[in-house]
Amino acid sequence: MSAIAEKLYRRRRLKNSIALVMASAATLFGLFWLVWILWTTLVNGIGALKPELFYQMTPPPGEDGGLANAFFGSMLMSILAILMGTPVGILAGTFLAEYARRSYLGEAIRFINDILLSAPSIVLGLFVYTLVVRPMGHFSGFAGAITLALIVLPVVVRTTDEMLKLVPSQMREAALSLGVPQWKVTVQVLYRSALPGIVTGILLALARISGETAPLLFTALNNQFWSHDLSGPLASVPVVVFQYAMSPYDTWHELAWAGAFMVTVFVLCISLIARAIIARRKVAND
Repeated sequence: MSAIAEKLYRRRRLKNSIALVMASAATLFGLFWLVWILWTTLVNGIGALKPELFYQMTPPPGEDGGLANAFFGSMLMSILAILMGTPVGILAGTFLAEYARRSYLGEAIRFINDILLSAPSIVLGLFVYTLVVRPMGHFSGFAGAITLALIVLPVVVRTTDEMLKLVPSQMREAALSLGVPQWKVTVQVLYRSALPGIVTGILLALARISGETAPLLFTALNNQFWSHDLSGPLASVPVVVFQYAMSPYDTWHELAWAGAFMVTVFVLCISLIARAIIARRKVAND
């Protein structure tokens, strides 16, 4: 009997060791590409990583400059997209989790939301181009923000839906048994419990839209000068990186690499913040 137990123990240890080695190899494989991307963008863009990058405008060919207008344009459109997409996404996710959890309508909405979640961003850009840009007769930062909001929306809907489902039903029942209205249960009980997960979803949506180029080419286009007018063309870092990378000028190439490095670092920081929020929630629950 002891021999069989020893054999089973060794087999389990062998399987555990194999799984550990494969998991470690997969982790190192992913980290390798992350470090390689950061190193490549840093080495090629280090010549443009200086203070002027953050306060000078995008330059004409052959001159030095920065990406101040592109940073501002990206920030403006991203903030507006979050402000438009987040409330609608939270409300839709709440409806799915609390009022349509087992209904055919809820399943249909989830299916459509998953399609929107996986839809290519260029398709959303063409949709907004047809719906907003063509009737207006010109490109605009507002149209770019609408496109980014359509990217934010399904992420927030899915996150809110899943996070509210994780809230124990006992909390709902306890609040309702005290005579608390349903809307107060949702706002004061469920949202408080699901807040870290919802915030994490919003941050991940922000990280996703920060690097979008294709939809902005059809909506916001670009602007070489400083502008805060959302009714006109607006610069953005991904579009500037795309245009400068395709140019024949070395100074523009350096700015493109520097812009790519800043976007990569921003996405990495947002992802780390999101992971920290999740980890903090796990510690609090434990």
